Amino acid sequence: MELLKHECGVAMIRLRKPLSYYHQKYGTWQYGINKLYLLMEKQHNRGQEGAGVGFINTNAMPGGEYILRERATGSDAIKDLFEKIAATSKNIPPDLFRDPVWAEENLSIAGGSLMGHLRYSTTGKNGAMYLHPFLRRSNWRSRNLLLCGNFNLTNVQEMFEYMVAEGQHPRLNADTYLMLETLGNKLDRHIQQLYDTLSGNAAGEELNTLIAERTDLAGVLKNSSIKWDGGYVVCGFTGEGAGFAMRDPWGIRSAFYYADEEVLVVASERPVIQTTFNLETENISELAPGEALVINGKNEVRTTQIRLPAEKITPCSFERIYFSRGSDSDIYQERKQLGRQLVPAILKSINGDLENTVFSFIPNTAEAAFFGLMDGFEGYLREKQKILVASASSHLEIDSILSMRVRQEKVAIKDIKLRTFISEDAGRDDLAAHVYDVTYGSIIKGKDKLVIIDDSIVRGTTLKQSIIKILDRLGPTKIVLVSSSPQVRYPDCYGIDMSSMREFVAFRAAIALLQESGQNSIIDEVYEKCVQQEAFPKEQISNFVSEIYEPFTTDEISRKIAQLLTPEGVNAEIEIVYQSIEGLSAACPNHNGDWYFTGIYPTPGGRMFVNHAFIDYYRGKKRNNIEYPTLTDAY
Repeated sequence: MELLKHECGVAMIRLRKPLSYYHQKYGTWQYGINKLYLLMEKQHNRGQEGAGVGFINTNAMPGGEYILRERATGSDAIKDLFEKIAATSKNIPPDLFRDPVWAEENLSIAGGSLMGHLRYSTTGKNGAMYLHPFLRRSNWRSRNLLLCGNFNLTNVQEMFEYMVAEGQHPRLNADTYLMLETLGNKLDRHIQQLYDTLSGNAAGEELNTLIAERTDLAGVLKNSSIKWDGGYVVCGFTGEGAGFAMRDPWGIRSAFYYADEEVLVVASERPVIQTTFNLETENISELAPGEALVINGKNEVRTTQIRLPAEKITPCSFERIYFSRGSDSDIYQERKQLGRQLVPAILKSINGDLENTVFSFIPNTAEAAFFGLMDGFEGYLREKQKILVASASSHLEIDSILSMRVRQEKVAIKDIKLRTFISEDAGRDDLAAHVYDVTYGSIIKGKDKLVIIDDSIVRGTTLKQSIIKILDRLGPTKIVLVSSSPQVRYPDCYGIDMSSMREFVAFRAAIALLQESGQNSIIDEVYEKCVQQEAFPKEQISNFVSEIYEPFTTDEISRKIAQLLTPEGVNAEIEIVYQSIEGLSAACPNHNGDWYFTGIYPTPGGRMFVNHAFIDYYRGKKRNNIEYPTLTDAY
């Protein structure tokens, strides 16, 4: 129901044959460009604020551009980018443009190193200047660096101060820029060492070739990434076409790759590569935590451990619940299992009354969890039927028992997209109330209960403004809103736009319960503990915000959430059911990154982030100085 902006998407291709090879085999030297387009379109879900592409053609003649970078903003950015690329042939005779040898010598897009990126802003910084790839230029091919990534670093200020202490003068205080400059600085030093060693025996293009063949990108990554704290997949190409992709040592962000004699490809999601290159699941590998995939100037591909894996590996569980495409075989099954895990809690909520309960889902991302929920209830119903049939006294009674079904309907339909041209709150709320429409007659008015499953209930804004009101039109006696993920209680600092404590309806519910029960002192005490930690090194910071939730059970908080989100005038009883932490772990056993649910952050920077987030909340303002209401006014 609520759109979460989240992890960006990366796409990287290294062609391992001359363009003439692809022209002969696939009918066009633009094979790589076409594949890059598909990789990006199939990851469109990962970034709709903008996109960028980069091409490196190491065979281009001197005097011509051999690195091309294009970026575009907006939801149509991918289309706009590739229309620009197609326009490069506008004034070129068709026969000449189709010639791979001519193209390789004259067109910057006709190269073997290709990179694409899709961006969702999680920092509030928008515009073309923030779009990847980022480019660090030099007249020396080997010193150029084209960089993109899916990352959020938590210790930007620490990195900034470290660079200043080294004698550098950073122009921006942003993680993308600092990563680019950190890598670029180490690359410069490494290339200079190679130049000093090799220049006595070679010069010109021969020297460039020797430097390209001996460039140790793994070593550059090791020297650059020492202070990186956060979740990241970072991809890069040098101007010589050597490239890398590296994953953070905690395994927070994900990256998949495939390599054969024709191509090396990296993407944020496995099915994207599967579909684009028509591969089986087992053909595709996942980068391990702290591992890098490197391709050198000789076109040799290898994986190497850059940073030791963290003691506890914590891949992001929201990737499985919500962000990644459900076409991945493992993710699809996990989402179904998330639905199955909810059967006992929902049975309790409806008092076991399946006969008078209708099940449905909103939005499409919850569809797999809905299928799993239905599987679970059908299994429950079969067991119940066995027991009833065993004690039945007539064929008529047996027929009645066997005809029992789990009732499921498409109750809600996405009708319009809320636009921002209405600025007044009242007008916006009225418009929001019509974002969805309902299927009239899908439930029996005044008799049926309605169970609606969603992938997550984080802020609750859409529920209160529209969904609950709309569903109430159908006349159910009770509406049970089900989240296939647990209560989101803590901010994320690794790539999801969940940074403000006040955004979370679970946090607002806990604060309200503290105020109602006369425990306001806990809020003050947590604030004082957080303030005392501000001067601590990030490694010594603890998450005291968890004490806000400790006086209450999960069910108590869920009941308060239901009260906070129930609009005036609604006739149905409203109940909210969340997935348990145990249910999440059972469904997604290999992706236990659950810091937004549990407050257990995998990196020291995460604890520092939640510490600052609560201080900002308590002081009544965001970090960008936009005023919030006071604690009293907010509730």
